[in-house]
This record gives sequence, C-alpha cells and structure tokens, in this order.
Amino acid sequence: MEKPKEVLLWSIALPGFGHFLNGKYFKGIVLIFLEFLVNVKGNINLVIIFSFQGEIEQAIQHADYQWLMFYPCLYFFAIWDAYRDAGGGKEPYSFLPFVFSAYFMTVGVVYSSKLLGPIWLPILSIIPGLIVGFLLQRYIRRKLTT
Repeated sequence: MEKPKEVLLWSIALPGFGHFLNGKYFKGIVLIFLEFLVNVKGNINLVIIFSFQGEIEQAIQHADYQWLMFYPCLYFFAIWDAYRDAGGGKEPYSFLPFVFSAYFMTVGVVYSSKLLGPIWLPILSIIPGLIVGFLLQRYIRRKLTT
C-alpha cells in the first residue's frame, strides 16, 4: 500500500495517527489531544454506544452539541493534512472532498436532534459531501484545462 493511502486510513481511524506515521509528532499529539478533548466534552463515545444500540433519544440527550460541532472540521482537517503531508492530494483542488465532507457533516450535526440522531445523520451526511466535493473538483479541473 502506498504511504499516502496508509496514512489516510490511519487518520480515519484516529486523527493524529497519520501524522505520527509522517514523523510529525507534535502535530499528531496536538490532534490526538484535541480529538480526546472534543470526544470527552461532547460525550461522543457514549453517544456512539446509544446510537448503535438504537437508543437515539438517549444519544440526543447525552450529546453536547456545543462540542460536537467542532468534531467534523477537526476530523477532516486532520485526515487531509496527514494525507497531504504523506504526498497525497497533489492534483489541484484535491482538498474539496474533505472540505465538503466536513461542511455536510457539520450540517448533519445541526439537524441531527430532529432526524436520526447525533451519529447517524452526520455520518450519512459525509456521502453527499464527498459527492459534491468530487463533482466540484472534476468541474473546476475541466474548466482549468479548457
């Protein structure tokens, strides 16, 4: 497996891990600390457990949305930054799928107390974020080459 893909997958597992693989230890420690802080303050692990057990109302009640709002941008920035540091994303506008996934996931967090809860709607919101990001990336690249 190429290093950028390996770093990408480790970053998805836990933001900061990809930075360790890249030798960016300070950045990795900061991102793991921020991940831990937002996770604890937002009650994310408890919310995940309730969500996976189908107890959406419990998940909504235990979620701290003030902290949960930070998570999507922190998560996708960490993934993108480690991936780019590993040599991935060299093509123009390669960041767009990551950025739009963060935007759409944040919107998913905003509406999650009304629909599907604080885990499922944000996770499902990543799909349209990726689609919009890749389509916009493709459109802009074509415009630049014509």
